[in-house]
Amino acid sequence: MTQQGAVLQGYNNELVKCIEDLCMQKEELNKQIQQAEEEKNKLQHEIQVLSEQLECVCENLAQKVASRNELDKILAETEAAYMKILDSSRTLLNVLKKEVGSLKHTPDLKTN
Repeated sequence: MTQQGAVLQGYNNELVKCIEDLCMQKEELNKQIQQAEEEKNKLQHEIQVLSEQLECVCENLAQKVASRNELDKILAETEAAYMKILDSSRTLLNVLKKEVGSLKHTPDLKTN
């Protein structure tokens, strides 16, 4: 019977060692889980900060694009008006040249 007791004691010792090993593995896994959760929280915070920065940049960009579009519109209208002025100036110059040309062909008026 003592031999069976010794075998039982051996099993018991091995069982206790396995349980201790499992507890150590659990503790190590808990540390890893805690580190991963801390990293996750840190990354989520960084994402939130970056998202807020992105939102500000997008709003600023939208305002600048709207301003540029307004400037494009003003420039197009100004260029069109300027082209009309150039066309009118050319027409006026041509009319003036014709008038001056016709004056050269008219006899001089004599004064009394």
